Amino acid sequence: MINATGNPGSLLLLGGTSDIALAIARRYAGRGGLRVVLAARPGERRTAAAAELTGLGCRVQEVDLDARDHASHAATVEAAFSEGDIDVAVVAFGLLGDAEQAWQDAEHALELAEVNYTAPVHLGVLLAERLKAQAHGVIVALSSVAGERVRRSNFVYGSTKAGFDGFYLGLGEALRGTGVRVLVVRPGFVKSKMTEGLDAAPLAATPEEVAEATVDAVAAKKELIWVPVPMRFVMSGLRHVPRPLFRRLPV
Repeated sequence: MINATGNPGSLLLLGGTSDIALAIARRYAGRGGLRVVLAARPGERRTAAAAELTGLGCRVQEVDLDARDHASHAATVEAAFSEGDIDVAVVAFGLLGDAEQAWQDAEHALELAEVNYTAPVHLGVLLAERLKAQAHGVIVALSSVAGERVRRSNFVYGSTKAGFDGFYLGLGEALRGTGVRVLVVRPGFVKSKMTEGLDAAPLAATPEEVAEATVDAVAAKKELIWVPVPMRFVMSGLRHVPRPLFRRLPV
């Protein structure tokens, strides 16, 4: 369980090669005695992540995760819990995709929908079932401000994150009183592998900054955060911009 100082004994990373997920693991690893379950596709990146965390003193278990193979998800979750309870589970996998291709290529649109929405919902329900059974734990859902007001520039991706965000906010409400909590994290632009090659947007953050805010929010028992904090006020304003004006904004 998470101890009095906010440190978990076990951490599940669904999307174990995500830059943000690994940054979260590094912050917890520095506090000692951490068991990490890396759920991701097998390959060099997962192997390298496991080696790094082992070098930081973690006990690491590698588990296969294929977001689009829905039939395998129950086995992934079962394997993740095979060595004991999970204190913090981070839902960190996702796909940015090609914004223009996504609304003109049905297969690419389906890929984004399955990876960014369908799979997180399916795995979220499976996670909730296991965490309710152990009567404790935190689900950290790495969302995005892209889902707060969907923009023309990346509306397929934004729509999937809007659904993701709504599901995990609702799941947090459904789990109230069970001992299980949900934290939804809404970063703005993050300088990571996913956004490599793109021009950084204003208020861009690093994976380490998102991780620091997330770890602090878990300890503070928060339900929703924006990273960086000023992004909350930016998005609050954008949500109320009339549609004719909104379509003229360079966003």
